Amino acid sequence: MIAETATAIVEFIHSLGYTGLFVATFLESTFVPIPSASTMIPAGYLAHEGRWSLGAVWLIAISGTIAGSLANYALAYYLGRPFFMRYGKYIHFGPHRLHQVDEYFLRHGEISIFTARLLPGVRHVISFPAGLARMNVAKFCALTGLGGGLWMTTLMMVGYTIGGNKDLVKQYMPIITAMFLLGVSLMVVLYIHRYRRKAAENGVA
Repeated sequence: MIAETATAIVEFIHSLGYTGLFVATFLESTFVPIPSASTMIPAGYLAHEGRWSLGAVWLIAISGTIAGSLANYALAYYLGRPFFMRYGKYIHFGPHRLHQVDEYFLRHGEISIFTARLLPGVRHVISFPAGLARMNVAKFCALTGLGGGLWMTTLMMVGYTIGGNKDLVKQYMPIITAMFLLGVSLMVVLYIHRYRRKAAENGVA
């Protein structure tokens, strides 16, 4: 898909400017199924071409990610679980999906806000259980910005370095994604190990 539509997406995003980039990353972080790769790789390429600032792309992408996630958070915070039980199906987040994401959030704790930003199919909806659980907003924004920032930066740099060659993007994107997720998985394992060890030490004390 990237190989076939990259040129059109580049020109479309460029025509909207930085505002369009913010809107795209905002929507990508809500329940609207916009692939982040279709936005950030062309944005990185525009930076490579000198038409956009790499730093501005980075800041706007993270800002849009946090803002979109906060929109989902607020929706869950103020409308509550009954809303999703009754109307969730209209935003592809019905009772069954709610239960799945709830389980993921409960099983992994608040760190799941960070890890879920890197997982397709979960990043769009992980803010809902955080809002339902009334998670601390500052911590939510920090973990969202960290996880979303890592993913957006990876995609942006793909566009910046090889975005001019659509065949290379198509060839190496699965490899880059796998390596990135492996690295993040190791970080999470180390975090959980450290957390459990600290909890055990406190328990002994």
